[in-house]
Amino acid sequence: MTNEINKKDQLQASLKSADTEEWIDLLFYRPIGYQWALFFKRISVTPNTITVISIFLGIAAGILFYFENLWINVIGMCLLVWANMYDSADGQLARMTGQKSEVGRILDGFCGDLWFFSIYVAICLRLTPQFSFYIWILAAVAGICHSKQAAMADYYRNIHLYFLKGEAGSELDNSVQQKQIYNSLTWRKDWLMKTFLWFYVRYTKSQESLSPSFQRFFSLLKKRYHNHIPLEIRNEFREKSLPLMKYTNILSFNTRVAVLFISLFISMPWIYFVFEITVLNALLIYMVVSHERICTKLYKSVIVKSSHE
Repeated sequence: MTNEINKKDQLQASLKSADTEEWIDLLFYRPIGYQWALFFKRISVTPNTITVISIFLGIAAGILFYFENLWINVIGMCLLVWANMYDSADGQLARMTGQKSEVGRILDGFCGDLWFFSIYVAICLRLTPQFSFYIWILAAVAGICHSKQAAMADYYRNIHLYFLKGEAGSELDNSVQQKQIYNSLTWRKDWLMKTFLWFYVRYTKSQESLSPSFQRFFSLLKKRYHNHIPLEIRNEFREKSLPLMKYTNILSFNTRVAVLFISLFISMPWIYFVFEITVLNALLIYMVVSHERICTKLYKSVIVKSSHE
């Protein structure tokens, strides 16, 4: 009984937060990812190596979606699920062993982009005889939407974790700090990291551009409280932000992949692109508006409190 409790506690410790976990992840990906993390820990495999393996699995999955044979597509689906298990395992292993790194954070972010790039290209090649170049236009629009959706879902989760756990429990970055790191590196000695950061600086800037009210609110908190935001403010933000966390999960992996799999089962993969452009974009707009409204209200609240002190 004690061993079972310890294992459960260890699994919980490997998670980011119960606030930000989706039920499918809690029931399936996280427990399996934890077992993979334990296995890789025993054989001294690093989190970044697991991430690289997951990239190859995800790309292979996408290639298999090119074929109009359902069984080949099912193998691709299994590979994509396997890739996501590893994507879960790398973060869990990093938290278990303290092997967190900036490279790992950036590499993990690119991981899903490479999976879906492979998926998009394969589906477009598959559908070109039927839809000509129009399918590539549809995919390009869907891809741009996808990048914004995934970026803001990740950003809102890390903002929530910052207010819940503080700086140590979040991966909240800003473009100014990342640009400073980028400028401190040289192309001769640090070309790989500098290349990653070139993209990552633009990634963080795109997140910040869609969250002006949060930037103003967070800047005020930093100026007034530095890294010691009062618990009252943190709790109030968490309470208001928590309902949005379920939407960040919808914009991430499980829901979009469920729609992708259904579209492949009925041999109409173009439906996935339409789903991203319509349903997921509507959800993104709702999230941005809701989050900005929360930040504006809390900003005014802090200003009022400050005037009375």
